[in-house]
Amino acid sequence: MLQKVLLMGKSGAGKTSMRSIIFANYLARDTMRLGATIDVEHSHVRFLGNLVLNLWDCGGQEAFMENYFESQRDHIFRNVQVLIYVFDIESRELTKDIEYYGSCLAAMRQNSKSAKIFCLVHKMDLVPDEQREQVFRQRERELQAVASRLELEISCFKTSIWDETLYRAWSQMVHALIPNRDSLQTHLDKLCAVCQADEVVLFERAPFPRRVLLPRREPLPEPSRSPPVDAPPSS
Repeated sequence: MLQKVLLMGKSGAGKTSMRSIIFANYLARDTMRLGATIDVEHSHVRFLGNLVLNLWDCGGQEAFMENYFESQRDHIFRNVQVLIYVFDIESRELTKDIEYYGSCLAAMRQNSKSAKIFCLVHKMDLVPDEQREQVFRQRERELQAVASRLELEISCFKTSIWDETLYRAWSQMVHALIPNRDSLQTHLDKLCAVCQADEVVLFERAPFPRRVLLPRREPLPEPSRSPPVDAPPSS
């Protein structure tokens, strides 16, 4: 089963870095040497048997973005199952970012209205810890407002390559594509009950973020954010 996934956002938002960490086993520090994506890079990722992600990593330079919405509109946005739109929380061109995001949603509504849409508010490690939730919620409201005007539903996540939030977000997004997830959930429910376990974790053998398919009976405390994963040593 082939699932078309669009990865979009302005140049420098962090799209290719997160793709490399999730699917190519890069460490966060290794992404510093990655160059900008030119036009569209295609890759296929197989997991859980016959599920194949046809991932389109779309370059975010202005010339490419304009081209996606004009001459390549049908080619890019047709038959999409999932759109992942990435925002750089430190972008100084918020108005332009929102404009491109709105154009992208309009194209999705026209060509793939039933697709699932996820927005990643990225590089949240650059926001002071005590302000992160407030900053994220403000951006989430702005993105939800654009989607509501087009009668579309979106889900938002705050992410960073330096902690677990990136894996958590991608796990939840890809989980939405698993065709037999209800059957898997039923079997894991039974296994959890037999083992009297608090949680069952299903691992994919290929490199991919693990997905927790059963909730914990009681929430665990938030993981420590210091030091962040693979963070460079402080000077």
